[in-house]
Amino acid sequence: MFSVASILPNSQQKNETDSYISRFFKENKLGTLLNKANIKKEDGISPLLLFQFIFSLVLHGKNLYRTLDSNRIQDAPKKDTVYRLLNNPTYNWRKFLTLLSKNVIVTKLLHLVSNDRERVLIFDDSLYSRARSKAVELLSLVHDHTTGQFIRGFRMLTLGWSDGNTFIPLAFSLLSSAKKKNRFQEINSDIDKRTVGYKRRKEALKKSTEAMFDLLDEVNPLQLCATTLLFDSWFAFPKVIKRVVSEYPLHVICMLKSMHRVYYTYQGKEYTLNQLYKKVRKKRGRAKILASIVVSLGPDDKGKDIQARIVFVRDRNRSKNWLALLSTNIELPDEEVVRLYGKRWDIECFFKVTKSHLRLAKEFQSRSYDAMVAHTTIVFARYIMLALSSREEEDPKTIGQLFYLCCDEMEDIRFAQALMLVLDLLKSTLSNEPILSEGKVQSIVDELFNNLPHFLKKAFLSNDEIKANAA
Repeated sequence: MFSVASILPNSQQKNETDSYISRFFKENKLGTLLNKANIKKEDGISPLLLFQFIFSLVLHGKNLYRTLDSNRIQDAPKKDTVYRLLNNPTYNWRKFLTLLSKNVIVTKLLHLVSNDRERVLIFDDSLYSRARSKAVELLSLVHDHTTGQFIRGFRMLTLGWSDGNTFIPLAFSLLSSAKKKNRFQEINSDIDKRTVGYKRRKEALKKSTEAMFDLLDEVNPLQLCATTLLFDSWFAFPKVIKRVVSEYPLHVICMLKSMHRVYYTYQGKEYTLNQLYKKVRKKRGRAKILASIVVSLGPDDKGKDIQARIVFVRDRNRSKNWLALLSTNIELPDEEVVRLYGKRWDIECFFKVTKSHLRLAKEFQSRSYDAMVAHTTIVFARYIMLALSSREEEDPKTIGQLFYLCCDEMEDIRFAQALMLVLDLLKSTLSNEPILSEGKVQSIVDELFNNLPHFLKKAFLSNDEIKANAA
């Protein structure tokens, strides 16, 4: 019988039930989540074991191709078994990832910080390179923002959640090109159009500013306690911003870029971003925030006028000396707008880790669009486990209720001891006065104690004394 332990070293095999991977799977009930996403056993090995098999490979320095071909691993799954899991178009991998992410956020992360701290949703895209491929389904030429070149592959549009300390991916879409002339391959004609796999393929042909709303529809911002959506200038069009604000319980904070055909209404007139910067009065000196104004983006589909604050920030690293941030929450201070937008960097770190360490788009080469979606989901699940592990090691609050009980007890002891030291010092000082007898000093201290507020007295009373006073 195949087991995940067969690919691990002997020391890991003996302690498999105590390993972090096994605990992560059990605590988050990954078997149940797979079943809810219609990833069910049809015959042979269960999807949970196959998922855990692929999930564990990179974390233990293994290669999928060599592991499946190796004769040293007894009862290892066959290639056909693994690829049958990855290539199935009826499996809803996005639903699985969303369920897993929500479970981790709600049960593990939300209670670690106060309700006052801002939780945000973050949108961004990154290059999913298949530079050496030719026959991959929906393969197209996509623009690489880093190099400015067009490369064969996909744009991986990703929606994530962050509380400023931990980033959790929620959903993604591997986008091809909306232009047919840029696509090398089309949708596989054998795919059943009723399946979720076909719907994902049709979504891949949309523009990123349209596909982002398909991802937003998959999550509930209120359940995740998220109030703000962050994205960079590639998505910062007034039409997109107005739709987010009108359809979802979210404010938007984004970077703006100057475009000739994008206008903002200020004092009854329309201006481009460059014209706005020339129009507003700048702060003197070397202030980091140069100016801040409230503009109108125009009415949304319901006829409501959407207002936003544009904050111009000094930029010393580029050719021009300013950057522009937009916030639909016009009550936010300028400094808070800049601080919240800084959380968008979390998704850049996420892309770096998944590509450099978790073998995104590199672990194996498949021509099927379903297989790429399935493998990307597994990579994201690896990142969620590592992010949760990192948070638990760094944040003492994850020790659980014992932490809070110990903190409360330690706080009471420290306070009572400190106040008692003050009273002893007062008593000692008064005793040095020749005109005061010891009885008079004790009388002064007792009177001071009796005049203390009730909540301060309780720090000095024993349980028996409290019950006696109550009686």
